[in-house]
Amino acid sequence: MSPNIKKTGIVGVDFGKDVTVVEPVNLYGCRIGDGTFVGPFVEIQRNAVIGKNCKIQSHAFICELVEIGDNCVISHGVMFINDLFKTGKPAFRDKTLWKETRIGSNVLIGSNSTILPVNIVDGVVVGAGSVVTKDLTVKGIYAGNPAKLLRKI
Repeated sequence: MSPNIKKTGIVGVDFGKDVTVVEPVNLYGCRIGDGTFVGPFVEIQRNAVIGKNCKIQSHAFICELVEIGDNCVISHGVMFINDLFKTGKPAFRDKTLWKETRIGSNVLIGSNSTILPVNIVDGVVVGAGSVVTKDLTVKGIYAGNPAKLLRKI
């Protein structure tokens, strides 16, 4: 039997001006704002929105229903999740169970962090390896699993 082979690539992306993309990447049906950099081995899924002047570093995964503001850094290996497994199994066939994530502007998310469906206000720093499980409503530095406010900035 032969496998069904899908190739990575760039399909149906709405690019702003002066966007830089380092291949290989898997970008499809998303929107990427002016002046944004996308590193190698990044996947950005349909209906995700990346703002202006962002830096999406290598091995990041940005799933559907994620919106990232302007001037953000999404560091190496950051994973966004839109499925909370509320039924005890993946909801990949029932997208009505997926939840949205909204990241404000001027947000830095450290390497290997995991971001569940949350809202993060402008000016937040998330430390490397953190797991964000709840909305971050105060401008500050957060870290840990689950991420907690370390100090306001």
